[in-house]
Amino acid sequence: MWGTLVNVLAILAGTLVGTIIGQRLPQRLLTTVTQATGLGVLLVGLSMAGQSQNIVLVIVSLAAGGICGELLDIEGRLASLGKRLELYFSRNGRGEITRAFVGSSLLFCVGAMAIMGSLEAGLRGNHGTLYAKSILDGILAVSMSAVQGWGVALSALAVFIYQGGLTVLAGWLQHYLTPAVIAEITASGGLLIIAIALGILKVKDIRTGNLLPALLFAALLALWWQ
Repeated sequence: MWGTLVNVLAILAGTLVGTIIGQRLPQRLLTTVTQATGLGVLLVGLSMAGQSQNIVLVIVSLAAGGICGELLDIEGRLASLGKRLELYFSRNGRGEITRAFVGSSLLFCVGAMAIMGSLEAGLRGNHGTLYAKSILDGILAVSMSAVQGWGVALSALAVFIYQGGLTVLAGWLQHYLTPAVIAEITASGGLLIIAIALGILKVKDIRTGNLLPALLFAALLALWWQ
């Protein structure tokens, strides 16, 4: 749970900075720190991807996961959910605090990094991905709270429940998965983290949400391959 706790503290700290001096911070500073963090995320993804014991299995998992994700339109459905929630709160006259909470919660919870980081923490006890995510979320909390106020801090609770729950679930599943299966899940997730890093660095925008089923295919194929 350490990775999730650090993530929660980063959001709270970022919100505090954003509400106090966020508008005084130069945008180029936030951009440079974000880019530096993106390089760190790239390193995390590379280290995870290198743990595969069967490269072909990982490639097949990503291809099958991508097909499944595109058919289900996971990325589009998540984006649609966010828009519907924002529209709902706008129509019903909810305050800025509520809108800030909903928007930031979706931003911090939805995505491959939150899911893969939690799984990595639960399966291997490795919190590196969540630590990198914490820095990114902290930066985003600064910029969001500078505009939307302290309601962004409330999303820390959603992050704690969501990521903490996934970490506990992954820890429970650890007893039912072999090291080989965990290695292929980690490698496939590492490639998703690399895709996120490429987006952060504005190299290439990849629909990582539609690749999330690759984690399930990696587990199933690794179990079958044994």
